[in-house]
Amino acid sequence: MSTSLSARLLDALGDDRKHTALVVQARYQPVGGAGNIVMPPTFPVDKNEKDQTKKYIVADRLLDGEQVGTVTIDQEQSQSNRLEEAMRDARDAGRLTLPMFELRTKTSRGEIRLTSLDFPHRYADAYLRDSTIGGIRFDQSPVGERLRAVSVTDVRPLYEREPLSLVLGAWDSHRKGRWPKFARLYTATMYGVAPHFGARRGGRLDPQNLTGSVDDKTKAENQWKFVADGQKAKGGKLSEIGHGNIAPNPVPGGATVREIRRMASISFAGLERLRFGDAPAEAATASRATLAALALVGDRLAFGRPSAWLRSGCDLAKASETVGLELPGGSLDEIEVSVREALDAYHELREEAARLGVPMADDIIEVTPIPSLQQAIEFAFAHSVDEE
Repeated sequence: MSTSLSARLLDALGDDRKHTALVVQARYQPVGGAGNIVMPPTFPVDKNEKDQTKKYIVADRLLDGEQVGTVTIDQEQSQSNRLEEAMRDARDAGRLTLPMFELRTKTSRGEIRLTSLDFPHRYADAYLRDSTIGGIRFDQSPVGERLRAVSVTDVRPLYEREPLSLVLGAWDSHRKGRWPKFARLYTATMYGVAPHFGARRGGRLDPQNLTGSVDDKTKAENQWKFVADGQKAKGGKLSEIGHGNIAPNPVPGGATVREIRRMASISFAGLERLRFGDAPAEAATASRATLAALALVGDRLAFGRPSAWLRSGCDLAKASETVGLELPGGSLDEIEVSVREALDAYHELREEAARLGVPMADDIIEVTPIPSLQQAIEFAFAHSVDEE
């Protein structure tokens, strides 16, 4: 192998491996400086709950030997989605060689596109099940049957066509029968340390202080009629169609934190559990190293830059970062790796695994939704636009 990163990953996943995982440890602060408010994700609570901080995920952690309160900034599933989004963009730009399924369909509001880097359940997703390839239902098509042949003793069908299902995890829970479960081998999370929660109120001030009502709030985009104060009206408030004042109400106020930590890892023990049928041991090792490099590519594409935008109010600047091969006990053999170097290592290992007999596809297979799914997509689009 010509690059040191490829060689190190091959050695790290060989029979005499000394390392436990490929690890990323990073610290962030809000863009603008420490002390700025950061907005963690919120989740539904009981409608009678008055404490807005209950919408956050908080937990105590043991950090540096002390029990410290933390608030979740980004969960594992969200981190995986960010990797997939970054990898889809890199593939579209021609930087990343990766097989992909692609669903394109026209709606009354324009064309939509979904890829295997968007499907929530990856190779086992219902969008694939309810699509056709060349007029044949996906599961009965040659590629569908090939994917359905995957087993815990031979993961080559997934490696060939849907390798991220092996890296980020997948489980077919939407089809009859017992299908193998593939655990997540790449995990990542972000949390804020020692949070102090803020408070704020959200409302709207109408520039003309409009008052009154509307005859039918469902006619917001059509011929709604104004109903003056004092007249009977059952339609709704002006504020429900975007006019009038809304009194300030309590909304989640975000938090200030001591720092934000990000931890990501690619499990070597987990990769070691993947079996490649009757492929030679050398080929299996090269395939596992390819999957490790693929996860590293996604991590670097999504989080290798100096800052990361997670959501409104959560724009984070990197303060420090260490990438390394973890040794038992937790110390790291550090690796300096750029996006370019991660991509080169992945492509090189991919070719090496193919040369040894475990190939990975590089094409796009187009799928077409069945009529029922097409109708559901069309209804969802039309309905979502009506709600805006």
